[in-house]
Amino acid sequence: MRDHETGIGVSSSKIILIGEHSVVYGKPAIALPVPAVHAVTQTTRCLGPLRLQCSFYNGILNDGTDQIAGLRTVIPAALHVLKRPEKDVTITINSAIPAARGMGSSAAVAISVVRSLFNYFETPLERNVLLNLVGVSEKYFHGNPSGLDAAAASSTHPIFFMKGKGMEWIHHKLRGCLVIADSGIKGQTKRAVTALKQRLLQSALLRRKVNQLGVLTSSARDALETAKEEALGSILLDAHLLLQELGVSHPSLDHLVATAMKDGAIGAKMTGGGCGGCMIALVKDVRKAHDLANKLMGAGAAKTWIQPLQGRDLPVNAGFLD
Repeated sequence: MRDHETGIGVSSSKIILIGEHSVVYGKPAIALPVPAVHAVTQTTRCLGPLRLQCSFYNGILNDGTDQIAGLRTVIPAALHVLKRPEKDVTITINSAIPAARGMGSSAAVAISVVRSLFNYFETPLERNVLLNLVGVSEKYFHGNPSGLDAAAASSTHPIFFMKGKGMEWIHHKLRGCLVIADSGIKGQTKRAVTALKQRLLQSALLRRKVNQLGVLTSSARDALETAKEEALGSILLDAHLLLQELGVSHPSLDHLVATAMKDGAIGAKMTGGGCGGCMIALVKDVRKAHDLANKLMGAGAAKTWIQPLQGRDLPVNAGFLD
């Protein structure tokens, strides 16, 4: 044990670039890390029972309510792998990632916690160990998670994912920026997925639209890998229109997408489960991103973030990450 030192763990948030909802039906999806919005965890020495400090709990870990059930599971699991006792440390979480917005908040927090513990005990952390541990926490939040949130939030690349076929990193060459805007309304993924499933049973037309989303996702991968910004922008907008027709968008998201397209975006769409949550817009550079972010705030967005794509691997705090 090291006295008077701190272990640090950092995790990006994530967004679904394209393929939400259709991914449920065996079509591909693309997700990418968003380091601009991240979670940071510190592990420090503190004699006595293991303590947790975060925005919604401050106390002994084992005394926590179901609100921290995922953390009450993943922290002991990580310490078991590390062969360390469940005592004598305080874990402090600071996260800027909003909950229920499709940005992978629960996965990102768990990633930062695991990284912090391994950093504190000066133990190398292999990616498969990280993802297995985070999966323990995610089961509490999502029942049967795909693993996409954790994989994307812990990555430095966009990820191409198909249910039952695993994940592939996309080595993209695209420049430009994404502007992410929070509608201020919590997403309702479970409700949206359930309602869409019922509509698909009754409509062959809607089932064709799900197939179209899959085709668009494959085209988006090509646009990323070949740096076709204009093509990607058109694909994103087409995907939003399909998601609207599938009934999983929200008037606030549609309004923000329309604002983005009117004010200089190359393309824009909702992201995540829908019925609230966030939208994303692709622009050519940081200056235009700031201009658009201001316009979106004026149009009712609760908050905005800017993530440069930079035509290379997305930036991470390399000193803290595996």
